[in-house]
Amino acid sequence: MKKIETVDRVVLEPTTAATAAIIWLHGLGADGHDFVPLVPALMPGNGRAWRFIFPHAAVMPVSLNGGMPMRSWFDIVSLDRQGAQDVEGIRRAQTRIDALIAGQIAAGVPSERILLAGFSQGGAVALHTALRYPKPLAGLLALSTYLPMESTLDVEGSAANRSIAILMQHGLYDPVLPLELGSWSRDRLLASGYGVGWNEYPMQHEVCEDEIEAIGVFLRERLV
Repeated sequence: MKKIETVDRVVLEPTTAATAAIIWLHGLGADGHDFVPLVPALMPGNGRAWRFIFPHAAVMPVSLNGGMPMRSWFDIVSLDRQGAQDVEGIRRAQTRIDALIAGQIAAGVPSERILLAGFSQGGAVALHTALRYPKPLAGLLALSTYLPMESTLDVEGSAANRSIAILMQHGLYDPVLPLELGSWSRDRLLASGYGVGWNEYPMQHEVCEDEIEAIGVFLRERLV
């Protein structure tokens, strides 16, 4: 695969015309390079023409971290699921990811072959965006994350993605986003009729080898 870096993203381009695209969103304080090293493990034999897009979030002050500037998809005021949320920032991130999806469609990859993935804060944006996207997507991968703006989901959820394949995975000992927050998010989606696959791993706020294997299986099942 050819690695292409621009100001706002890292792209891994297949050697032949892309037949699918995975848009993968990093966590708070990281950048698009964070998950690039995982790609070879997700494509055994490297025989798939998948394009990976790893966008960089903008640098902004984050309230939860004392206003320290860092790469963030939106401001985080609280991690209490009933606390204040940066609704404007979440919607701004949604608009940006919508544009990335539209760009892939314009480049010849149908929406049904585009999968959204994200870790931590990036996973929250992936969940929010995919469930509201107006065209059917291939799947949704949400790692060590939670469901933001859940009170608007039942009204704003897109009919096109009511049956989207969702895989959520979380660490049993996550000190950043506790397991309870992830499992509550899963249950909230199930209560609204979404099908959710769920895996727990004996890890903290990270990824582990077994989890990576499960991610690879999910991608290969969704992007046959």
